[in-house]
Amino acid sequence: MKEIIELLEENARLTPEDISRILKKDIATVKKTIEKLEKSGVILGYKAIINEEKSKSFKPVRAVIEVQVTPKRNQGFDYIAERIYKFSEVVTCFLVSGTYDLLLIVEGDNIHDVAQFVAEKLAPLEGVRGTVTHFLLKKYKQDGFVLTKGKENHRQSISL
Repeated sequence: MKEIIELLEENARLTPEDISRILKKDIATVKKTIEKLEKSGVILGYKAIINEEKSKSFKPVRAVIEVQVTPKRNQGFDYIAERIYKFSEVVTCFLVSGTYDLLLIVEGDNIHDVAQFVAEKLAPLEGVRGTVTHFLLKKYKQDGFVLTKGKENHRQSISL
């Protein structure tokens, strides 16, 4: 099971036939395992990683938002996290350690939309004590994939 998950994490386009060939396992067993992983919620979906710099499609504005919250009595952080991640603008929500509690990745059509989300929906929520917003300017690496080619160093070396 672990081997199948690792292969699909590395390349979600692998077919059950490909996986059975790689692992030298029966194809019916591989198919049943994948179905079981999907039904149990271990595998939630399959996704392509897009290099938006090379794509002509719409490029949303993304921001990473640090959120300090007051956990709700008898419900902890889960209650406020659920209220926050249900907003359509929130793409990712993590509980983290450190000086803030939740780390969000938020998307909007433009900077104004993201700022409006923070000001009108996120910050006023009961339990939210503070937010810090960082707009993402450029992606270099995502999910293990390098998105930009490194440029050669054109500086002249100095020797004495």
